[in-house]
Amino acid sequence: MLRVPRVLTVLVLIVIGVAPAAAAERYALIITGAHGEPVYADQYSQWRQATVTALLEKLAFDQAKITTLFDGGDAAHEATAANVRRVLGALRSRVTNDDVLLVFLIGHGSFDGVEAKYNLVGPDLSSADWAALLKPIAGRVVIVDSTAASFPFLEQLSGPRRIVVTATDSVAQRFDTIFPEYFIRALTDPSADIDKNGRVSVWEAFNAASLGVRRYYTQRGQLATERSLLDDDGDGVGREAGGEGKDGSASSRLYFDPDVAGAAPTDEVLLGLLQKRAALQLESDDLKQRRQLMTPDEYQQEFEKLMLELARVSRDIRRRQQPGS
Repeated sequence: MLRVPRVLTVLVLIVIGVAPAAAAERYALIITGAHGEPVYADQYSQWRQATVTALLEKLAFDQAKITTLFDGGDAAHEATAANVRRVLGALRSRVTNDDVLLVFLIGHGSFDGVEAKYNLVGPDLSSADWAALLKPIAGRVVIVDSTAASFPFLEQLSGPRRIVVTATDSVAQRFDTIFPEYFIRALTDPSADIDKNGRVSVWEAFNAASLGVRRYYTQRGQLATERSLLDDDGDGVGREAGGEGKDGSASSRLYFDPDVAGAAPTDEVLLGLLQKRAALQLESDDLKQRRQLMTPDEYQQEFEKLMLELARVSRDIRRRQQPGS
């Protein structure tokens, strides 16, 4: 019997296309736009650097695949529309179908009654401009617009293989946002990992950031001036972390850290229960914020109803997590 050398067998497998697929690459474009006033310069710089540090040190990104643009950068790194177009043009030719691209916008946003814009150094780019620039990119793209009045970006940029996160759910929310602080923190925060699989998904980071923002305002006795949304099913509608909606499935399966070989498949039932518990926890925070506007009896009635539902969901989670369930 003729024996085929192993090396030759491997070469044949490669030629006919059954060799193991190459690992997906991960890219990031982090932009801190025009700060306008000196008071914002330090804050935006800190957020940008914290994001890059998290990507490099905790999520094992390749430094060559991270691009930053910012107000005050050199000619190649100034946060201008021309540089945005150049960088996205280059990524268009590099990012493949299986790759992941994070686009994180930090800074000021505006809405003039017609279109929303992200403020850059010099001419700004509208949500429609961003949609056109990102459309040709083949990979799985996560766009996080953490600015004020960012809601129209969700409608414009939504689409297949797109996850869009906005810091606000209305163009009327025009105050400076704190969402970036909590989203950056959540990227590598073990407490954001609600399914305890050792990784933080895009949905988990969004959920933790939303919870952090709500608690920020609650602790200060203020009404929240920002409510974040996520869209991952391409319908341009979006969902709050504690709200109802179809979104959350794709973003629960997408991670910024390297893929884990042999990882267990997602438990759809457990995932739904964990998201329900997170939503109830957000409702609890909202209820505490509204307490001063309610009678004691109204508050107690809603509180008891919420705690009973939270206890039921927590019980179902424990049962689902038991071996052999």
